Amino acid sequence: MHGPGTPPPHGHQPSTGGVVALRVLFALLPVLSCGLLAWGTMLRLALVTRKPRDWWLLGASVGAEFLWVLLSGLDPTPDNSGWQANTGAACTILTGLGVTVYFLAADIRHHAARRAGMPNAWYPAPPAPYVPQQQPPAPAYGYPPAPQQPAPQQAPEPAPAPTPPPRIGQVRAELDELSELLRKQQPPHNGDPRP
Repeated sequence: MHGPGTPPPHGHQPSTGGVVALRVLFALLPVLSCGLLAWGTMLRLALVTRKPRDWWLLGASVGAEFLWVLLSGLDPTPDNSGWQANTGAACTILTGLGVTVYFLAADIRHHAARRAGMPNAWYPAPPAPYVPQQQPPAPAYGYPPAPQQPAPQQAPEPAPAPTPPPRIGQVRAELDELSELLRKQQPPHNGDPRP
């Protein structure tokens, strides 16, 4: 009669401390490398969220870093003090800062959504609860069933858990006393019909 129930959640749920430690590590990666390793932070984000937008941003960050290093390499001065090297270095640092800010916002939002219980696209949704169908009543004692009105379709609502009345023990005791009193007050039955 009862269904198999809801399957247990799949996947490993990392601890909050581990998530925060990885978040700090990958947020510092572009900052400490002056933006050169910003692609590593975007790779981590794309692997965690698995969103196409993050994969595209990973490709864009790799392309931007390649472009900034190429621009710095095109500087003709011997000590890299020309406008190409300065622009390339400034853009590399700005790309690293932008990736850090985006990583922190997206990673925090992703993990907050997972804690809030949003469904994960990689695992199927749990099955709907079983709703028994109403059967027409069978004829009782040879009488035909009474005609029924079709009931309007309603969404099944979970039945509230029955709560016992607060004074049930006291009421039972009082009823037992009352029935005992009535038994004592009734005259013995001699076969006389009661009035």
